[in-house]
Amino acid sequence: MSFCLILLAAGESKRFGSKIPKPYVKIGQNTLLEHSLLKFKKIKQIKKTIFVINKKHRKIANKIKFSNFTKIFGGKTRQESTFKALKYIKKQKFGCSKVLIHDSARPNFSLKLIKKIINSSNKNTVIPKISIQDALKEHIDKESLLNVSRESFFSTQTPQSFNFKKILYLHSENKSDYRDDDLSLLQSLKNVKFIDGEKNNFKITDRQDLLMFKKLINSKIKMGIGFDVHRLAPKRKLYLGGLKIKSKLGTLGHSDGDPVLHSITDSILGACKMGDIGQMFSDKSRKFKNIRSTILLKKVVEQIKFKNYFINNIDINIITQTPKIKNYKNKMIDIISKLCEISKDQINIKGKTTEKLGVIGKEKAIAAEVITSVIKYD
Repeated sequence: MSFCLILLAAGESKRFGSKIPKPYVKIGQNTLLEHSLLKFKKIKQIKKTIFVINKKHRKIANKIKFSNFTKIFGGKTRQESTFKALKYIKKQKFGCSKVLIHDSARPNFSLKLIKKIINSSNKNTVIPKISIQDALKEHIDKESLLNVSRESFFSTQTPQSFNFKKILYLHSENKSDYRDDDLSLLQSLKNVKFIDGEKNNFKITDRQDLLMFKKLINSKIKMGIGFDVHRLAPKRKLYLGGLKIKSKLGTLGHSDGDPVLHSITDSILGACKMGDIGQMFSDKSRKFKNIRSTILLKKVVEQIKFKNYFINNIDINIITQTPKIKNYKNKMIDIISKLCEISKDQINIKGKTTEKLGVIGKEKAIAAEVITSVIKYD
């Protein structure tokens, strides 16, 4: 099965009460949209993501960049936005047999839920649902209420999975039947599979919901620290942050001796409780002799993704008398952002000196220290 993902973010967010549109509000270093996209990115069956945005928000939406990711403008209603995305998928011939439709206001679903939906989608429409646990009442008039049995009621969540051709046909033929989600278009519940949703997969509607999500995310943030120092010597290359710098002196090391990337690697491993760089890439092994530190960092980033960790932010101190770090900072950030698969605004670099004190001040060594935070998505 191959899936296209429709991620809906074309609403006005009027109830949210913020100058920043709801999908683009940041929790940690990521927007609500990015919290969803990072998880969907791990699902190999998703071949293409259609990001449906409000035309008024295109400037801020253009800052969101992911692979296999296309932005289109939505309509005035949820139904119009979904239908536009479905027609776009058909026009572009992405070849998806199934489609996942998800509200960007639900960023706290688990990877387990997505995989369960995918695995149940072969012959079914798949809808996550949650039982109603609160007492239900209905107003009859201003003075009386009707007690309603909650046993036969439930609420639905997204993502929802549909056969692509079927849901496209239903949107084109039954627009007037559309209510709150795409399930309302189905004339029959035959071949609809309801699965257990998740309480934490709540919809963020107001500031209180956002605060709840922030607390959940903060509880998942882990920190790690990295430190590395290398002696400087003539006739050696100087690599800092993956960048080759013209210099009469270079660093001594078993690999390419890049103290910045070594510190980043160690800080990531520490945050994810995965040991340290020496355990993973022993300096006793010939296969790591003179290896570029970019290769080592890439390997670690792949391994932490496999364990469902994602880098939240990286703060770097480069301690050296020379060269002046401010001259290379932006290029280093470009390289590190690509290696770690994060945006440049999630990385901070500071150049420090030791005021000509010690081996660093005498230009005999360069050091780096790094703090990295990661988020684990269950």
